[in-house]
Amino acid sequence: MVETLAASPLASVAAELVSGGSLEMGAHRPQDARAIAAQLPAGTPVYVNHLPRHRLLETIPTLVAVREAGLEPIPHIAARRIKDRAELRAFLDRAVGEAGVRKALVLGGDEPESLGCYADGASLIRDGMLAESGLREVGLPGYPEGHPRIPGGALEQAFTEKRALAAAQGLGVYVVTQFSFAPARVIEFCASMARTAPEVSIYVGLAGPTSPVALLRFAQRCGVSASLRALRTQGMDAVRLVTHTDPGEQLAAIARYCASHASCNVVGVHLFTFGGVTAAAEWMNRCISASANR
Repeated sequence: MVETLAASPLASVAAELVSGGSLEMGAHRPQDARAIAAQLPAGTPVYVNHLPRHRLLETIPTLVAVREAGLEPIPHIAARRIKDRAELRAFLDRAVGEAGVRKALVLGGDEPESLGCYADGASLIRDGMLAESGLREVGLPGYPEGHPRIPGGALEQAFTEKRALAAAQGLGVYVVTQFSFAPARVIEFCASMARTAPEVSIYVGLAGPTSPVALLRFAQRCGVSASLRALRTQGMDAVRLVTHTDPGEQLAAIARYCASHASCNVVGVHLFTFGGVTAAAEWMNRCISASANR
């Protein structure tokens, strides 16, 4: 798919989306930072996840490793997984001071009950500690297929509230979308954002290279099984098309949209790596190099 895209007029658009994009890595594998850096442009944003089994402070070594490798560390901060304000303060002090963190992806977290005083992303921003710590921007999640447990109206209201809270504190805002196997839904989401929030940059989530079995498992966990069910109605060949190990079809659809819409506010793609961060970085490298070598 990379070779096919490289031969098309969309190659440069796709390469820009990838070179201006990002990927995520596990909080427990700081050693992966140098392998990623060997494949990607200096300063590429690398998100360090905040999973239920890890405390925020446990992500510090990986954030530092990303910075030392010449990349931009961006932590996930899941509001419902934070025990108290002291934990958040200790984390932010070290993340900013030791790893030079300037941005954070603020998530609600999927725990049935909050572990502490933050019920959602809005309450975390409202606290004011993110801005006080020296952060400059916050990333907010976007859901082209909706959220499996939050109604669409509530998502829109929460997004509006978080934008207002961030603006009042001088924080910039951008969006990172959940990955999807339905390009039409992603494009519809981006077009709506261009109309209602044209100043907000969007990074479109792509499912990075992985096995079909792993991809299906993560898709079900992440609430994007709706697009998979739609594909199954078209037959298993369609399912295999988007559950192979190359997200190039999704990239091509986004590049085509960006090339044909002057109002597009998509500035990059974001790869969900499912534990395969090195393979994802190599895929990004091939996309960038294929266009450069035309």
